[in-house]
Amino acid sequence: MSNKDYSVRNVLNKLKCAIYIRVSTHYQIDKDSLPLQREDLINYAKYALNIDSYEVFEDAGYSAKNTDRPAYQQMMSRLRTGEFSHILVWKIDRISRNLLDFAAMYEEIKSLGVTFVSKNEQFDTSTAIGEAMLKIILVFAELERNMTSERVTAVMLSRAANGQWNGGRIPYGYDYHKESKEFTINQFEAENILKIVDLYLETHSLLSVAKYLNKNGITTKAGNEWNPTTVSKMIRSRFYLGEYQYNMHKDGMGGAGSKYLKPESEWITVVDHHPAILTHDQWNACAEIRNKNHKNSECKKTYKRKNTHIFAGLIECGECGGNYTATLDSERAGGYRPSIYLCSTRRRFSKCSNKCVSDITLGPFILNYISNMMKANNNIGKSTTLDMFQKKLLRGDVFAGVKGIEASGLKETYDMMRNKKFDSDVFEASRPSSEVEGYTTEKDLLMSEKRKHERALDRLKALYLYSEEAITETDYIIENKRLRDKVDEIDKRLEEIDKSISESFSISDSEFIEKASYFIMSQELSSKRSVNFHTLVRNTDTEIIKRFIQSVIKKIVIFNDKVQSIQFKNGIEHKFLYE
Repeated sequence: MSNKDYSVRNVLNKLKCAIYIRVSTHYQIDKDSLPLQREDLINYAKYALNIDSYEVFEDAGYSAKNTDRPAYQQMMSRLRTGEFSHILVWKIDRISRNLLDFAAMYEEIKSLGVTFVSKNEQFDTSTAIGEAMLKIILVFAELERNMTSERVTAVMLSRAANGQWNGGRIPYGYDYHKESKEFTINQFEAENILKIVDLYLETHSLLSVAKYLNKNGITTKAGNEWNPTTVSKMIRSRFYLGEYQYNMHKDGMGGAGSKYLKPESEWITVVDHHPAILTHDQWNACAEIRNKNHKNSECKKTYKRKNTHIFAGLIECGECGGNYTATLDSERAGGYRPSIYLCSTRRRFSKCSNKCVSDITLGPFILNYISNMMKANNNIGKSTTLDMFQKKLLRGDVFAGVKGIEASGLKETYDMMRNKKFDSDVFEASRPSSEVEGYTTEKDLLMSEKRKHERALDRLKALYLYSEEAITETDYIIENKRLRDKVDEIDKRLEEIDKSISESFSISDSEFIEKASYFIMSQELSSKRSVNFHTLVRNTDTEIIKRFIQSVIKKIVIFNDKVQSIQFKNGIEHKFLYE
């Protein structure tokens, strides 16, 4: 690119250059290496690139073996804000002598639209030749990355084949001794394992086993409560037969599901690796029950549930904050089967005393309250006082035990209705125009964070395999798992963001049905003095009622069979005061 081109871009884009200089030893600092680099690069920015705005980032006495240098990290942080258009260095090895680090850095600054310039090697990624030269470097970086990964995998497989523990969580029932690198049985935990097996063989229920353990104060190795999943993982593990299995799961897929398993020919199994806690007869008996339960559950999946849980996913426990789960109650006259909702914490762990609630109780309260709000919105006038407004909302026998509504939510609704800020869709919140922008901003930050952790993983591998200051196997495995867990968490959130963005721009059949449901229910609720829930559910498809409720309400808090509060989709929350 010519100096004239740079001048034009400088005027139009207000270019600013980040000048990075580094020396490895204090001897170099004392011999004027840093001042020489600084002066030369400042002049190069001014007269070769025609950039008058610049800032110097200086790391004195830092090695290039990694990028853990204060000035470098500060520069990269500010680059991510869009402050700089160029990075200028004396030579490429001022950034790093590790190709993996350099490649990761370049991929990031390229995505940010930042140009990389190396004065002495004449790399300038704004030119075709500079871009081509860097791509050659990146090819070799990719080769090094793949070779490193293959070597690490080979080392881990070789260790496993020799019966060496590759790290991870110590299974419940065992202790691991780093000095001897052997497992011994933890007698207390082993007794609990035998109890778990006996209970499972007796009840055939993972949930029953988990509830028994939690009720009797028996925790997992990490001190957490049990759930059916943790019990299932335990009784299906062949570790309790004295076998060590490795390389069973696909990368990043540690679940026990068959779809995540590698072909059995790739598994590594070492028998008599450590003392066994279970016999093969015990393990096989549990496996037989598991298979039977699985077949039964597959058969059940072929039948479509006819009942709809109207308030599923909306109810929160007023005692412990847990979510409520739904199940079917006994059949009523006319064939209608209402749903019963119970705190999941109480159901799984028996640690919450909050009562269950039924559609029979919840339906009349919620639908009549929504109906009252619709009619109040249509009839409110300048002469309507706040007390009169509250009476409008609580009109009807179903609210006989409610003495009032908490002032803040009541006043907010009153003011909005008086100022005509409610339209015909009383409870629907308008989606802010910045929502998608917020998602994309968060996505950019998460992508940057993901790249940082992936670079850390690459550096960790290189350090483990090649560095003279190699870390121990245990430290490598622990840190590798921590970083991979972070990447997995970020990937999960990125999937959620992509789904949210997609939903923001799409109009689906489901959305059409939801709007139709809203219209039908709005007409039904606003046209009658009171809502007879029993008549409504007999004459209206419960799916329509559910879609309406889900479009209006965000959360319902229940305590002792009573509605404590309702939070609507538009952000307003009404808390009820009882006598």
